[in-house]
Amino acid sequence: MQGFITYALIFGFILPCLSTRLNVGTKNAIYNVMQYGARGDGKTDDSQAFVSAWSSACKAAEMSTLVIPVGKTFMVSKLSFSGPCTNKNILIQLEGKIVAPSKVGWKAQSYWITVQSVEGLTIEGNGRGVLDGDGSTWWQCKSCARPGVFLFHSCKGLNVSNLSITNSPRSHVAVNMCNGATFSNISINSPGTSPNTDGFDIALSTHIVIHDSNIKSGDDCIAVNGGSTFVNAIRITCGPGHGISVGSLGKNGTEDKVSDIHVRNCTFNETQNGARIKTIPGANVSVSSVKFRGFTGTSASGLAIQLNCSSSGCYDILLEQNNIVSAQPEKAASSFCTNAHGTARNTVPNIPCLSN
Repeated sequence: MQGFITYALIFGFILPCLSTRLNVGTKNAIYNVMQYGARGDGKTDDSQAFVSAWSSACKAAEMSTLVIPVGKTFMVSKLSFSGPCTNKNILIQLEGKIVAPSKVGWKAQSYWITVQSVEGLTIEGNGRGVLDGDGSTWWQCKSCARPGVFLFHSCKGLNVSNLSITNSPRSHVAVNMCNGATFSNISINSPGTSPNTDGFDIALSTHIVIHDSNIKSGDDCIAVNGGSTFVNAIRITCGPGHGISVGSLGKNGTEDKVSDIHVRNCTFNETQNGARIKTIPGANVSVSSVKFRGFTGTSASGLAIQLNCSSSGCYDILLEQNNIVSAQPEKAASSFCTNAHGTARNTVPNIPCLSN
């Protein structure tokens, strides 16, 4: 009798709890774009198949996975993955290659792929997923309204990892009005001569993390813009590019506020600058609690650190354990700052203009 009671306890109480912890029996609906009519030949416009597959995944009551399969090349003209969705556990398994249309195939729009108003989304490339913006057809036309590759707008609890994004006509990844987003192992690759091809543009967002990523671009590797707080960039390899920047801030008279920006353990390969704060002179801008730690590498311009603050000043700035030298051996690296207040410790080049 005692043995029976023991088995009853195991099967009646313990195993159900264990099953819950392991998500035993949890459904995962799979939506493969090929089943929605995508050709994957790199020539046919597969946009509608992607949108239809997303619609099904977004409406699903259970956990869902949208599959963009490996070994296929998909040409899409414009994508919008919009929420809110029924469930908050959607995975986009992006293991194929997505290519943009030729320049003549673009319609008026600011971004090629938009993800908006979605909570709990994961995009996983598994080291195989590629997005190619075919930017070379755009870079010579500086007067053209060039599109960016990825826009994440009003998203929450976002995770993006193990993707390659290349040859954007303009910025590669824009993060706007998001709360909680992590980007890891992202490879961004555009020539150093490509204009305005920021790696990441962050604005009006909070609790954003970018880590263990390699960014080559023709502009800022990461730009933290107005309205952003609690942004962390960790173990970024940057270059070519302009470095990692706070700003530009205060454009067109905008009142901008940025705080709690932490950048550490980054490597710069012949970037224009390493650490940079950019504000418009005379603008009403608030910059505080910006930390640059553990930087190494080289500056192509020789101006390794630039802290250009408005008359409002930047406060609680910390530079610690940094060593950025000039890419030209015969030239010493230098620093420049205006209205910057904070502390520099064990940093090369020296920053005598930073006041306590």
